[in-house]
Amino acid sequence: MCGRYAAFRSVEEIRRLFATTNPAPNFAPTWNMAPTRLAPVVRLHPQSGARHLDLLRWGLVPHWVTDLKATRQPINARAETAATTPMFRDALIRRRCLVPIDAFYEWQAMGTAKLPHAIARADGAPIVAAGLWEGWRSPEGEVIRSYTILTTSACMQLRHLHERMPVILEAADWPSWLGEAPGDPAAMLRPSEAGFRIWPVSTAVNNVRNDGPELLEPLAGPLL
Repeated sequence: MCGRYAAFRSVEEIRRLFATTNPAPNFAPTWNMAPTRLAPVVRLHPQSGARHLDLLRWGLVPHWVTDLKATRQPINARAETAATTPMFRDALIRRRCLVPIDAFYEWQAMGTAKLPHAIARADGAPIVAAGLWEGWRSPEGEVIRSYTILTTSACMQLRHLHERMPVILEAADWPSWLGEAPGDPAAMLRPSEAGFRIWPVSTAVNNVRNDGPELLEPLAGPLL
């Protein structure tokens, strides 16, 4: 599961990391990315095939949708069933993308309450989630480019928080996932073997209106 995350690296840093070629989009850092918001996503441009860093809306809208208001717009897709689910299968074949994440949040059940935790890579590198993207056009010409994040079973280090986690790709997998190089995308849909830092944070992150670096400040207590 991935329902909120932080993406605060500069656009220029992301462009360098992924070697994208298009002009940098105008994106303000966020510590509380939420569904329906625009987020930086790396994909291959459908005409040129070049790597682009674009802002896409979180919550997938398939290209074949006719009634936008009546259509589910999932922020996550189960890796185990994406290849056979009509909502995702075409995008899994043709429109895969990379979603840069600095930390994501999960909520641990504590009796009747749920305590949010932040999760980041232990090596300080960004988390690069496997995503799928779509382009949708209304009869009136409105265009929505959107994405979803693939999830898989949680690795042992995160399982005490939630049974699911984003599919996380290492740099060696990026060309194959994007479709620039041969490879088996299905083989990449597995729990990450990276090490993670996990720490409790304030419930302020529960409110999408709250946004700032203070959301990642650890609560008192040992880090996990």
